Amino acid sequence: MGLQSCTKLSPFSIFNLPTTLNRFSNRFHHRLRSPPPLLVRALSSSTAAAPQPPTAAISDDAKVAQWKAAIDFKWIRDNKDAVAANIRARNSNANLQLVLELYDNMLNLQKVRLQEVERLRAERNVVANKMKAKLESSERQKLIEEGKNLKDVLVSLEEDLLKLTDELQQEAQCVPNMTHPDAPVGGEDCSTVRKVVGKPREFGFAIKDHVQLGKDLDIIDFDAASEVSGSKFYYLKNEAVLLEMGLVNWAVSEAMKRGFTPLTTPEIVRSSIVEKCGFQPRGNNTQVYSIVGSDQCLIGTAEIPVGGIHMDSILAEASLPLKYVAFSHCFRTEAGAAGTATRGLYRVHQFSKVEMFVLCRPEESDSFHEELISIEEDLFSSLGLHFNTLDMATEDLGAPAYRKFDVEAWMPGLGRYGEISSASNCTDYQSRRLGIRYRPGLSTPSKKGKGSSGVTQFVHTLNATACAVPRMLVCLLENYQQEDGTVIVPEPLRPFVGGLEVIDYKYR
Repeated sequence: MGLQSCTKLSPFSIFNLPTTLNRFSNRFHHRLRSPPPLLVRALSSSTAAAPQPPTAAISDDAKVAQWKAAIDFKWIRDNKDAVAANIRARNSNANLQLVLELYDNMLNLQKVRLQEVERLRAERNVVANKMKAKLESSERQKLIEEGKNLKDVLVSLEEDLLKLTDELQQEAQCVPNMTHPDAPVGGEDCSTVRKVVGKPREFGFAIKDHVQLGKDLDIIDFDAASEVSGSKFYYLKNEAVLLEMGLVNWAVSEAMKRGFTPLTTPEIVRSSIVEKCGFQPRGNNTQVYSIVGSDQCLIGTAEIPVGGIHMDSILAEASLPLKYVAFSHCFRTEAGAAGTATRGLYRVHQFSKVEMFVLCRPEESDSFHEELISIEEDLFSSLGLHFNTLDMATEDLGAPAYRKFDVEAWMPGLGRYGEISSASNCTDYQSRRLGIRYRPGLSTPSKKGKGSSGVTQFVHTLNATACAVPRMLVCLLENYQQEDGTVIVPEPLRPFVGGLEVIDYKYR
């Protein structure tokens, strides 16, 4: 079974330290002049190879992530065998043994420190009562010093507890989401085909890839972009510009017909939002560009800013599901990407994308996952593409994904299938980090629970690609090329490109 909010089955249910520690922490936290920072090691959904990516440097101050995920350590301990098996199946580097040791250490420290705290409190009260009497100046000063020393001991105890809970939080955040029981176990080669749509087009002439077509038709310029920006950048020109805008408008329009609310998003977000969504902004193999001297990053997908819209909120149950379709530019380092498999537009540093995002009740996320992949399949089928839908194997799942379906389309010029979209059910992995809940029966939303009462649950989040423009251009150019070198525009797109039917040569 998947991760379910507020049930015994969820290893990431709400962070629930014993009440005595909470009372202790609340009472004395204000005494800390400089509480130890929480150093968060966020999980990455990247599987890129080892070379260092071209991410920007950032100051040490900006690296500190001040947030905590809602993790139920007791559940992890009670279900350690299942969690360990999941970590192995995903080939994750999470250190479950360390998490369990830190949790036990924290529980033991709580018991010992709680007794010591009560003793020190009693002594401090005795000192305070003595101060009420008439005392000599020297005796009063001695009591003042004694009270100060007791206060410092209490602060030190609190710091020890905070330091340990921070370390536990840091390690536990490396534990990936649990996995759907039907997901294939193993590496990418173990992924299974769910559906096959269409057949590869048969050509009676020597075909070109999109790079050559783009050059011949004067619609893509890689050479100039390489001089201006570096490798894996490109200029779109002439009809390719119309195709990009048309693809975006077409995808947004189709999603809106299915009840999605359109958005454009910020393309710079705080690093903590990237981390909460399950990506690693500053790891060795990160796909994220960071901004020098700040806590901000360029987004790699609209999933990140859309996920942050309802952060730290309690949603009205009546408002669920929330379905968004977001347009944004995306930026990825593509660390480790090289070779003919990444030729041309297939793997680039900057691109336009239309992303679908859903927030729903836990019991609905499986059905919405099916809905999202169905929408993707309908979109690509309407363009006449041949593609396979895959149920991705455990080692190919990013840390947030409970289950992921990929669509791989046939790209005849490249001579292979290439991923053009994915659809992921992240259950409550992201919402527990972002603090997005709902309360059954609540009619209006609230921030951080203000003005509301009763039991809350974490929503489930899902995301799916409606259209990643560069790879769609690869598919369209290569599949719709003609013997004379021109390219036919598929009928569904023509109303969105001013009625354009054929991309022709500019010069003969």
